[in-house]
Amino acid sequence: MSSHPSLSSSPDTSVPSVVCTGVSFGWPDGGDVLHSLDVTFPAGRTGLIGDNGSGKSTLLRLIAGTLIPTAGHISVRGEVRDLPQQLTARTDRMIADLLGVAPVLAALARIEQGSTEVADFETVGDDWDIVERSEAALAALGLDEPGILQRPVGTVSGGQATLAGIAGLLLRPPDVTLLDEPTNNLDRDARQQLYRALGRWPGVLIVVSHDRALLEHVDSIAELSAAVPHVRPSSIRCYGGGWTQYREQLAAEQDSARRAVRDADAAVHREVRQLQDTRIKLDRRTRTANKAEREKRVPKIVAHGRRMQAQVSAGRLRIEMEGKVEQARSTLEDAETIAREPDVIRVDLPQTVVPAGRTVLRIRWAAERVGPDRSEPSTESGGAVDLLVRGPERIALIGPNGCGKTTLLRAVLGAAGGVDQLLRTRVGVPVGSLAQRIELPDERSVLDWMRSRNAALNPQQVRAAMARFLIGKTKIDRQLGSLSGGERFRVALAGVLLADPAPQLLLLDEPTNNLDLASSAALAQALQGYRGAVLVASHDEDFLGEIGTTRVWQRQEFTGLGGWTDIPAAYPRRHGDTELDRG
Repeated sequence: MSSHPSLSSSPDTSVPSVVCTGVSFGWPDGGDVLHSLDVTFPAGRTGLIGDNGSGKSTLLRLIAGTLIPTAGHISVRGEVRDLPQQLTARTDRMIADLLGVAPVLAALARIEQGSTEVADFETVGDDWDIVERSEAALAALGLDEPGILQRPVGTVSGGQATLAGIAGLLLRPPDVTLLDEPTNNLDRDARQQLYRALGRWPGVLIVVSHDRALLEHVDSIAELSAAVPHVRPSSIRCYGGGWTQYREQLAAEQDSARRAVRDADAAVHREVRQLQDTRIKLDRRTRTANKAEREKRVPKIVAHGRRMQAQVSAGRLRIEMEGKVEQARSTLEDAETIAREPDVIRVDLPQTVVPAGRTVLRIRWAAERVGPDRSEPSTESGGAVDLLVRGPERIALIGPNGCGKTTLLRAVLGAAGGVDQLLRTRVGVPVGSLAQRIELPDERSVLDWMRSRNAALNPQQVRAAMARFLIGKTKIDRQLGSLSGGERFRVALAGVLLADPAPQLLLLDEPTNNLDLASSAALAQALQGYRGAVLVASHDEDFLGEIGTTRVWQRQEFTGLGGWTDIPAAYPRRHGDTELDRG
């Protein structure tokens, strides 16, 4: 544990918890990432969500003690451990290192060879059955091959390394566990193993994730909102239950907010009518008093006094009524802010239309090549095999990590990696692709970069087009490097979909891996207006359902470029979190 004064831990682990009080953190060369954050994480599983840049990963590092708050205090009751994201970086380490049992195994081996060193016995302690327990923990997550504890980390996939790290946490569970996007590198089977592990997680678990399937397995969801300088501090709203309950609570809040808008709007109209009625009555009284004074029905001094008193009373009443109107209007504005629906990308891309019968992509390969220069297909290994994309199909590439999904996408693009095995690929339409990691020239403006993608667009057309991608007119002339992560993603997406020529085949490789929930939703929304074919490698079944996946190319292991099975898709067609009927 870190010993800096802003972080304290208690040896009492009976009720583990994490309490953040007034926590702020900022990098020396930038503004605050977190500002005056107050939150308590009790025992149980909490899913931490929020836009990229809101400070989720920073908050985990502050709780872990690897960063020091610039203000505020963090109190942790119990031991804290986290799961590093780059588990495969040290290729010389063994799986036993990921479990944290390598020193015990080494001491145990020395004792079995005759060591009588006190240090070895102290290292082993009560862990004489550590091999059996370690192998059982790994097997519970699907890692049950013989001798796996001694396998080098460099020989396993990133997903297997992540599961091994999870097994280590479950083998010796801490009081507080921190996980940061644990499913990013996991294939479908590994994700299912992790979801099952979450069901038996002890103590406090805080997991940053945009994986909606994972978020169904938590006890509560905490939504982190970034601070706005001079406007509001960082804040977290907590919702009981998993993702479905979170969406239901948001929907209920929206219904309540819409009712509040209607009530506030009615109150404004009511107060305005009362103000108008009051003005009419006051004007009538003034005219009556003036007439009485002119006709000298009362002494002049009395009439003058009454007129002055009426004017003072009228002024007070008018101020009071105008104040009520302003208060009603302010209440209406607040209600409208709360009830405001999130902006949605709505684009129509007619130039991406592909007729239903057109061959978009045809891939043919042989199981092996023969001949002096290995340029001829073998006729003894099944011969040539075809995969076809016709019309605006949406096809998912499915299979475990390492089975060749990215290799196939690169082959279609004509990139290196497996192309020598491809007999012939015929792409009958313009192709676009969206990289997993968005790289844009930071020094160029949005307008300049978009026109480099499509010179036919004039500045006015760029502004109109970018507005549909939720990039406001004030951002068009700004440098790309000054945009938020979500804005940069939407600009990159627009650059692909609005390119000249317009792409009629879109290639996506794990597109939601590095996206927050808002950007993932933006991608799904944009693809609703895309009229071409899509070939996407993804383990995100919710996303595959949202974009209307029609077919699946599936295989279980890497066999060059062949061995794919073409099957119908079985994902519920969804739009956002509602069922989608595309007719």
